[in-house]
Amino acid sequence: MDSYYDVPEGVDIRGRYDEEFAKILTKDALKFVADLQREFRNQIKYALECRKEAKRRYNEGALPGFDPASRYIREQQWVCAPVPPAVADRKVEITGPVKRKMIINALNSGAKVFLADFEDALSPSWENLMRGQVNLKDAVAGTITFHDKVRNRVYKLNDQTAKLFVRTRGWHLPEAHILIDGEPATGCLVDFGIYFYHNHSTFRRTQGAGFGPFFYLPKMEHSREAKIWNSVFERAEKVAGIERGSIRATVLIETLPAVFQMNEILYELKDHSVGLNCGRWDYIFSYVKTFQANPDRLLSDRVQVGMTQHFMKSYSDLLIRTCHRRGVHAMGGMAAQIPIKDDPAANEEALELVRKDKLSEVKAGHDGTWAAHPGLVPACMEVFNNNIGNASNQINTAKWENAANITEEDLLQIPRGGRSMEGLRLNTRVGIQYVAAWLSGAGSVPLYNLMEDAATAEISRVQNWQWLKYGVELDGDGVGVKVSKELFGRVVEEEMVRIEKEVGTERFNKGMYKEAC
Repeated sequence: MDSYYDVPEGVDIRGRYDEEFAKILTKDALKFVADLQREFRNQIKYALECRKEAKRRYNEGALPGFDPASRYIREQQWVCAPVPPAVADRKVEITGPVKRKMIINALNSGAKVFLADFEDALSPSWENLMRGQVNLKDAVAGTITFHDKVRNRVYKLNDQTAKLFVRTRGWHLPEAHILIDGEPATGCLVDFGIYFYHNHSTFRRTQGAGFGPFFYLPKMEHSREAKIWNSVFERAEKVAGIERGSIRATVLIETLPAVFQMNEILYELKDHSVGLNCGRWDYIFSYVKTFQANPDRLLSDRVQVGMTQHFMKSYSDLLIRTCHRRGVHAMGGMAAQIPIKDDPAANEEALELVRKDKLSEVKAGHDGTWAAHPGLVPACMEVFNNNIGNASNQINTAKWENAANITEEDLLQIPRGGRSMEGLRLNTRVGIQYVAAWLSGAGSVPLYNLMEDAATAEISRVQNWQWLKYGVELDGDGVGVKVSKELFGRVVEEEMVRIEKEVGTERFNKGMYKEAC
């Protein structure tokens, strides 16, 4: 007969049965998730309604800005709880999906932290999500191994491994395979709840030195969303019987509205915070999304929207100042480059770009940075070690008072640069290839020597949408044509031909390229 999951009252599982999955989808773990869902669902619904309301205001011409009602939080002197010693040093963090081989390579990479991702680097199929939970449980237990049959090689953990942080999905994403009282569960409560329930005790003993587990929290737009997380953490600590402030989380500042709420977000998570992080690509995507009704705020080609743009530099400087003033880490952005094995000159050039980017981050005051590939870890580490020396971080040394004068205008300044046909083509080509991989179950995708995740597809898609909506003139490469449906249709057709040439006809026909297109 068919096996099925043993579920508590009111919980229904629609995902396929697997005996490995049944070890993590236990009755007690599911009850823990269901209790969180029932306790917080109304607050979550309200927070998501508030997002819609804010969007409506922006579409009517309002600008995001600092909230006068919470000025006292921004102006008062207060600090977050002291940083747990186990994660004082976060000079380089490696990110990647919760796939088995990736977890082992990342934990062994020499980075200080591994961000294991249930979010933008993972295609959120039932298989990926549940297999990811199984993998993390084995990783925390220290027993994880992987036999690569193609290379006939067994991967296992070194003695020294990176500290594990887990990134859940955002508040807005439902988990359709698990119904609680007839409604889809909130994705992040599933990701958090199952992982926390099975691993908190082992993690605190073996990795966290009495603290943990550690998390990354994505896509927040307002401090009320951080407040819900804080309550979730307090509830979990109480159920587990561990002391308050054990769980710690770094919040990604990757939406435009959140940059005006950084103090407030840290304040809500005061006892559970380990800082903020600059989520660059998503931040730029959010800039377009926030101003979607505004034809005066068009983005230039995305390759030109880097950290030297005034609005991006203002965002990172304000984030650093805010974190250090409140006693926590200010984490830098992603180095997405992948080592280029067959071209040493191109590889050295790529590494030089990474070093330059990381040098400007460490000099700006960041306490650590992200890399997408183990091959980049040594270069990033070297830059941070050379500039921070023996210290674990710059929390107490880089105060950056000059950032106190950053205004709303600085944070909203329109990016400079041209818009080109090549930009439209790149967005289309990268967007289609990423989505094709995502539909096939891969969320972390190497394209043109960069490791791309969902943020890349989002920014490519939304930029094409913006240019189409406003019939933008492409003047960047002297072509001077306007983006129209006809032009875009032609570009898509031509880029599909190019993709087929690049990946080969067999792979093109087997892959999900047509669906993606």
